[in-house]
Amino acid sequence: MASLKFLVVDDATFIRDLLKKNLRDNFPGCEVLDAPGVKKAQVILKSHNVDLVLCDWEMPEITGEEFLRWLRASEKYQSVPFIMVTSRGERDFIVKAVEAGVSDYLGKPFKPESLVGKVTKALKKAGKLVNARAVGADARVQAAGSLEVLTGGATQPAKSAPKSTPASTSVDVLTGGGKPASAGSASPSSSNKPTAKQKKKSVARGQAQLNFPEFKTQCIINDITLQMLRGAIKREEHLPAIFDSVVISIVQNNGEDVARLNGYVHSVEAAENHINSGVIKLGIRFVDDDAQKLEQLSRYIATL
Repeated sequence: MASLKFLVVDDATFIRDLLKKNLRDNFPGCEVLDAPGVKKAQVILKSHNVDLVLCDWEMPEITGEEFLRWLRASEKYQSVPFIMVTSRGERDFIVKAVEAGVSDYLGKPFKPESLVGKVTKALKKAGKLVNARAVGADARVQAAGSLEVLTGGATQPAKSAPKSTPASTSVDVLTGGGKPASAGSASPSSSNKPTAKQKKKSVARGQAQLNFPEFKTQCIINDITLQMLRGAIKREEHLPAIFDSVVISIVQNNGEDVARLNGYVHSVEAAENHINSGVIKLGIRFVDDDAQKLEQLSRYIATL
């Protein structure tokens, strides 16, 4: 049986490596080619025939949509399965991808079983020989309904999470200020003239929604650069782990969207010096190499 050959296209090295590892782990003997952008991918396709393409949608210079339209305009690549891999999950956006000829949709961050299920489904539909490991029932159901649900609507798309920070994850609690004092608990002088230490504790440099493969949570940003975000989240049932992939949707304190970036968890620690700490401090490294996203982030940082 001929081995499968995949092409992975993403400007983020971390995402490419994650996709390549999962493909190699679940499709033994496969060959995985990768490219940081569409131009390199086009060069690869001149000398290689691939069985399936996994491509990011938002990339510098040439987007995934433009790449897909280029493929579908060529007789050689018209039937090659193309799975869109992106953090953009809006229904209108997915409909646009379907119109361009996409085979399926994989949202970032993704679970390995979801990736395998969608790749297996696309290869079977294309008549390719598949030698994949068994996929769980949940992944098969998830793969089977992907585009049909999102575009045709057996169910309505889930509403996006509210942009405002919940009371349980307020700026004061997550940045170290503690619960607000009652009206009579402080003298006028102490309430009107906070110390330098109190000011430092109450500083927040914005908010973000963190979308992990298993859960979503609100984050208070304590520090942010073009490479990294440091923030705090409320401790809940799920906890992120080192190297977990995450999509970061940054919003200003007034609720306006700033940017949506891909990243991974670089550090995790308790905000308090005991095992039952209710607040977790995170360090998240960005992995995008998209000039437009970096410009948006740079403008946001300049306002802080």
